[in-house]
Amino acid sequence: MLDRRRFVMRGMAATLTAVLGNTSTGHAQRREAEPEFIAAFERAEIERLAKRFIARYEVPGLGIAFARDGRILHEDAFGVADPIERTPLTPAYRFRIASISKQITSVTIFTLIEAGRLRLDDRVFGADGVLGNDYGPVPTDSYLGDIRIEHLLTHTVGAWPNGPTDPMFQSREIDQATLIATTLETRPLVKPPGGSFAYSNFGYCLLGRVIERLTKQPYAAFVQESVLARVGVSGLEIGGSALADRKPLEVRYQARSKDDPYAFNVPRMDSHGGWIARPAAIAQFASALGGVSSILRRDSIVVMTTPSQVNESYAKGWRISRSKNWWHTGHLPGTTGLLVRAHTGLTWCVLLNTRHRGDQLDKDLDRLMWAMVRTVPRWRA
Repeated sequence: MLDRRRFVMRGMAATLTAVLGNTSTGHAQRREAEPEFIAAFERAEIERLAKRFIARYEVPGLGIAFARDGRILHEDAFGVADPIERTPLTPAYRFRIASISKQITSVTIFTLIEAGRLRLDDRVFGADGVLGNDYGPVPTDSYLGDIRIEHLLTHTVGAWPNGPTDPMFQSREIDQATLIATTLETRPLVKPPGGSFAYSNFGYCLLGRVIERLTKQPYAAFVQESVLARVGVSGLEIGGSALADRKPLEVRYQARSKDDPYAFNVPRMDSHGGWIARPAAIAQFASALGGVSSILRRDSIVVMTTPSQVNESYAKGWRISRSKNWWHTGHLPGTTGLLVRAHTGLTWCVLLNTRHRGDQLDKDLDRLMWAMVRTVPRWRA
């Protein structure tokens, strides 16, 4: 009887795994492996910390994931995916990741550099630039012709900064090409690039066009096929703008004050802030840098994560802490994100479907994630 019972139970377990393992998220498969990485009391403490944070900041939903060497250690979700319908949030749901998109673009640029198709000191515009005169001729007395790929990666063009005048959040109705051409014509550089730091979404928009020009493919298609697929990361796509444009299993974003999550052109933001993803996909991607199956060579990673001379805390698409942790935030109306890759290789991502202004949410979110990490000593943060 005992042998027969074990046989039946094993058969049921195998059937359940086969059925659940074919879901788009693969969540059931990871859950089966979790006891190797996290104990029940540790998971309970993580849940307690998350719910306390949600209550304090009135966050609708909070998704988390932890990874190392491209392997998910733990993922979870708390709160609701839809603040109106009160749909429970699960790890299967996707969020806008906002400026965490820049790390994806940076890694993609470095894959092209490794392939010998691009150099950091390549010009961007002009007759000998990667983009040539695609967006209009470059005047002989213009600094546009001096912009190099490295300037875009490090935000050291010195123009088109994030803020009230950010071109990426203006003129929602015009397409990407028209926006670029108009910006280059009406907002020329007033000083040579390379001398100052100005965080620029527009600069990373240009990097997306560099990728398209070199690969002859749409930006998102090349990234998915040539970068993300190499480490088994899936489920990412460029998000939509309006509420009606939500993708399958995408959360609903909560508006606060004058923030309207559905009032801007997300597809146009592709390479600087347009991706949607599960926290686990982002953690898996970032953790696969420098590991056994690294997306990039070690020398490329060193260059990518070395700060520029004009900003000691920002490298090429990554912020760098004094402890040599790589990290980045992502913010849009209705969206907050944080990605951290600690110097030990442990990586985590947290995404929210709301945004706060003028309070301690961002700092406390960082503290929350460190508290969660330290709950599990085996993770060696």
